[in-house]
Amino acid sequence: MAEARRIVVKVGSSSLTTASGGLDADRVDALVDALAGARGQGKGKRDLVLVSSGAIAAGLAPLGLTRRPRDLPRQQAAASVGQGLLVARYTASFARYGVRVGQVLLTTADTSRRSHYRNAYRTLDQLLAMGALPVINENDTVATDEIRFGDNDRLAALVAHLVHADLLVLLSDVDGLYDGDPAAPGTSLVPEVRDPAELRGIEIGSAGRAGVGTGGMATKVEAAAIAAAAGVPVVLTSASRAGEALAGGATGTYFHPTGRRYADRLLWLQHASTPQGALALDAGAVRAVVDGNASLLPAGITGATGRFSAGDPVELRDPDGRPVARGLVNYDAEELPRLLGRSTRELAKELGPEYEREVVHRDDLVLLRRP
Repeated sequence: MAEARRIVVKVGSSSLTTASGGLDADRVDALVDALAGARGQGKGKRDLVLVSSGAIAAGLAPLGLTRRPRDLPRQQAAASVGQGLLVARYTASFARYGVRVGQVLLTTADTSRRSHYRNAYRTLDQLLAMGALPVINENDTVATDEIRFGDNDRLAALVAHLVHADLLVLLSDVDGLYDGDPAAPGTSLVPEVRDPAELRGIEIGSAGRAGVGTGGMATKVEAAAIAAAAGVPVVLTSASRAGEALAGGATGTYFHPTGRRYADRLLWLQHASTPQGALALDAGAVRAVVDGNASLLPAGITGATGRFSAGDPVELRDPDGRPVARGLVNYDAEELPRLLGRSTRELAKELGPEYEREVVHRDDLVLLRRP
């Protein structure tokens, strides 16, 4: 952890604001103190990327709201007011250390469309190359789905992969993952996780009592699993112990990497894409795709639903309707019905050589159910 050169840090709303809404300047400054100290200078300088929640929570008090609203229009209004306050606070606090910050607002489209995904990488990489510290948040003001994206936890895992991070630090108001309710007697901290299977039987809590965030321990554990599966180690601890975690101290819960880094588009496809439709597969096609690492051909498809265009992500389902894979389809939804159940040789002969291709190529496919 101490040797990590590029680190993504995620902090939640409850670690930055009061329960009634509004930024807590002392908490923000304490976090910035830890980040600036960990960033270092000269040859020992490390790249830091901050994924920060808090826009909606910061906008509550200025708008006279006592709790996070349930309806989308008021959430977006609070985000609109709060985002400016949040970035202004970070800008002023980091200025104490001569550090420039760059605001980056992302939406679901920026992680679910490959062209946007690549552009986000270029922007973040350039900010880091120019010595700035990117502060990332979801664009809650205009977006819909990503307000329920997991309180930025999953976004942080995707950003860690996106920027080729050596470490992801998830900061919460709890100092790690416990094997039960942290407030209950007899529970203890889980110091490390080597395999997600180790967490079976552990009751993982939801959002905190403050009511200003949407995540909770469950979304953090999910995010940790995503990052670890892509080869990025994760530390989960409290915001008050951020400095210890960034210095490599034994704090919180450490998630060991469980996999190796793989193609950006495949991580995007599995964890950030939104399927635009579904393809029903017969049993033989399921075996070929899941067990045989094969492409999906028209002959193995029994049905198609949804409105999608060539290049869109779709779900691949077994005869019982269970998702087994996700992939990028090579045909529009309107084209598929006349192709289903037929061989590519037959289609090429009848419709032309451009139809002698896979519906989903194996290089554009990720399994959701392992063999």
